[in-house]
Amino acid sequence: MQPEELAAAMAAGALVVDTRSEAQRRRDGEVPGALVVERNVLEWRLDPASPHRLAEAGDRLRTIVVVCDEGYASSLAAASLQDLGLVNATDLAGGYQAWKRLV
Repeated sequence: MQPEELAAAMAAGALVVDTRSEAQRRRDGEVPGALVVERNVLEWRLDPASPHRLAEAGDRLRTIVVVCDEGYASSLAAASLQDLGLVNATDLAGGYQAWKRLV
């Protein structure tokens, strides 16, 4: 997903998941309305079969947009979520840094 599409996706019900570290979020800021789930716990917090799944994840068809700092780790994370059956998982091209340049 392109950074300029993020607001519309959120308005349509997409879950935006910020996987950046606390230090990165403190240094650079946050995406308003994003759910913070650090990368090292992402799969078990969003996996539909996990007993530790976050309620915010919704159903398997919900659009989930993973955000990392520059769009590299989020591509791998989105692919991992798709492997878990979250068919509409995607990532933010260019990550937080690309989105921040727009706002």
